[in-house]
Amino acid sequence: MAKKLKRKTHRGAAKRFKVTATGKIVRSHSGKRHLMGAKPPKRMRRLKKLAMVSKADAKNVKFMLPYA
Repeated sequence: MAKKLKRKTHRGAAKRFKVTATGKIVRSHSGKRHLMGAKPPKRMRRLKKLAMVSKADAKNVKFMLPYA
């Protein structure tokens, strides 16, 4: 009897994306690692919030996170 192969989680994707309770995928904004003093506070507040992954990319992200 053949065993069903297990899929591996892409570790880079696991650190960058989270799946919500409704199954949507959220991500962080880029541009928050350094040079924060030069960016206006309004921009920093917007970058702080999570963003949804676009529909076009969601399929690929779900493939990388088989058990999320």
